[in-house]
Amino acid sequence: MAEKKTTKAAAEKKATTEKKAATKKTAKKVEIIINAETVGFKAGDVYQALSAAEKAQTVKQIAKAAKITEEETLLGMGWLFKEGKIKEDNGLFTLA
Repeated sequence: MAEKKTTKAAAEKKATTEKKAATKKTAKKVEIIINAETVGFKAGDVYQALSAAEKAQTVKQIAKAAKITEEETLLGMGWLFKEGKIKEDNGLFTLA
């Protein structure tokens, strides 16, 4: 009988471990601070990524090159659009 209890306890422990592993795979929420300074830095990151690429890129490509999130990329791009420093053509962005 002791073997059955041990087996049952092991199965319960395994099920609990699997549940914990599944919950750890959830996406992390990133808090973005929006003020003139941080948005300006993101604009600089976007500008540098576009400058280094020397070709038109998508938002996703820019974010990857700049090592920032797509949301932060869009914030920076808004700043650069306002200043007239970037332009868009069919979903691809380049320096103006």
